[in-house]
Amino acid sequence: MFKDKVVVITGSGSGIGRELALQFADAGARLALSDISKAGLDQTLAMIAAKPGVTVRGYVLDVSSREAVFAHAAEVKRDFGTAHYVINNAGATVFGSVDRTSIEEFEWQLGVNMWGVLYGTKAFLPMMLEQREGCVVNISSVFGLLGYPMQGAYNMSKFAVRGLTECLWSELEGTGVRAVCVHPGGIKTNIEKSGRLCQAATEADSQFSKNAEKLLKTPPAECAADIIRGLRKGSNRIITGHRSGAMFWMGRLVPNFYPRLLRLLG
Repeated sequence: MFKDKVVVITGSGSGIGRELALQFADAGARLALSDISKAGLDQTLAMIAAKPGVTVRGYVLDVSSREAVFAHAAEVKRDFGTAHYVINNAGATVFGSVDRTSIEEFEWQLGVNMWGVLYGTKAFLPMMLEQREGCVVNISSVFGLLGYPMQGAYNMSKFAVRGLTECLWSELEGTGVRAVCVHPGGIKTNIEKSGRLCQAATEADSQFSKNAEKLLKTPPAECAADIIRGLRKGSNRIITGHRSGAMFWMGRLVPNFYPRLLRLLG
């Protein structure tokens, strides 16, 4: 299914993005990998270089820049001829209650998680529609299924990713292109280290962020395997990771009551 297909992955310098790159390499894909961190990207490229016969190129990319993402799509088309799978994976988080998180911090968060996904979708979708083949994979979150306290900006961005992707389910019908929404649960990536506390954070915000880290238990390699398995099955929505199933059903079955249940998760 992935042999010789061009797979574009943002945020591939660590975590889920890196594991996706490694597993797609094993499946015979040709890889266009990007990350805002050159050091992390170089580490991923070095790991893939140890695999014989893999075609891969790396690109330093800030997905919050519209110009940079569209230029990246042009580079991929120049270097590979097209793209078959685009995985909008790059993400970040900011901890803090809505009242203590500044507008500027919301803008930073949405720039990466929401606008970055839209830019990636818009930049690569035309070439997929032209060839009548392709798949846009947008990484949302279980926090795109229900609202989680102290994650207002993250919730906002991941609900937006979900809405965009679900809209594409209908719009792309019959085009040969499909869209997939991924909702990772507690994946043990470095997002808890690269994430920010809002500048006006209190001790309660800081303690909450530490408690939230306890949910991050699933290895990124397991999450990546679930995503690839879901793509092979033709799934439109992929739920993966610690407590992801519980959060999915809480949001569906008790949408007005689940905030009381969140404190029981751990």
